[in-house]
Amino acid sequence: MINLREKAVRIVHWVRCLLILSAVFSVVGCRPAPDEFISKGKQKDDLRFAFITCAVDAPFFMPVKQGVHDAAAAMGVHCDFMGTAGVDVKKQADMVQQAIAAGYDGIAVNIIDPAGFDQVIQEAVQKGIPVVAFNIDDSSSPNARLSSVNQRFFEAGQKLGRYVLPLIPDHAHVLMTMHDQSVSALEDRLHGIQSILSQKNIQSTVIISGLDSDSGAREIARTLMSHPEIHIILGTGQSDTEAAGKAIEACFSGKEYWSAGFDLSPKTLQLIQDGHIRCTIDQQPYIQGYYPVIQLTHYIRYGIVPSDIDAGAAIIDRQNVSQVFELSKRHYR
Repeated sequence: MINLREKAVRIVHWVRCLLILSAVFSVVGCRPAPDEFISKGKQKDDLRFAFITCAVDAPFFMPVKQGVHDAAAAMGVHCDFMGTAGVDVKKQADMVQQAIAAGYDGIAVNIIDPAGFDQVIQEAVQKGIPVVAFNIDDSSSPNARLSSVNQRFFEAGQKLGRYVLPLIPDHAHVLMTMHDQSVSALEDRLHGIQSILSQKNIQSTVIISGLDSDSGAREIARTLMSHPEIHIILGTGQSDTEAAGKAIEACFSGKEYWSAGFDLSPKTLQLIQDGHIRCTIDQQPYIQGYYPVIQLTHYIRYGIVPSDIDAGAAIIDRQNVSQVFELSKRHYR
């Protein structure tokens, strides 16, 4: 039996515990209103973010820019989309350095090289500027970026390889294209495709076709004419996939040539409709612009830590091409 004195002691103990817990919750248990949590005293419309990429004017980035624009409007922030004219790792890293000096509140970087941005991203983070990756991530070495929104490139290459493998004879010779050298995403896709094609001992010749699809089409046509045994072209990016379809349309239509590759453009989708391109893999660039804005804003305002997002690897062929045609013209696909 518990006597009255022991009961009194226990009551006093529980009252003290309740008072302590009440004090604790009043300090940390209730989250402040969103505007009270904004870091550095920034107001809702004060935040500025820099998106820094390579090949800034390439058609591929039109949906990315649209996503950035739409998310910035939704979040009430300001975003500047900038970058180099072509692939120039050092110059792009210098632009990240300039964004740090310019006082941007957050930075999104297209990390086209696994080592070239490590130091400058670390510097940004040490100065309290959050950095996220978009379109291409550094997944092979340590990097201080908080997250990435991008396709899983090697796996996407394998997905394309599995789609086309039944259509390619054993020991065939195919042409594989890249629009630029030294871009890790294109190399990962290339290796993913080759890992599947090796099941049939398929030989491949690889060329660099350039960012302009018209000149790329001419380069592809010249290569095909010098290799009459090649009837199949497999691309790794937007401009070279479009270029392959254009080359077939202009020079090899009706001669059992076909291609497949990556990314969307209105012309690529038309070439799929016309049968010159069998399929393309969509990496949904719109969300690669949209979600980094959301992540940076939520991280600065509410302390919500960004997480990686797989942008996907959807197959677009003649069965579903009409569903995305108009959206591509409007820069959403």
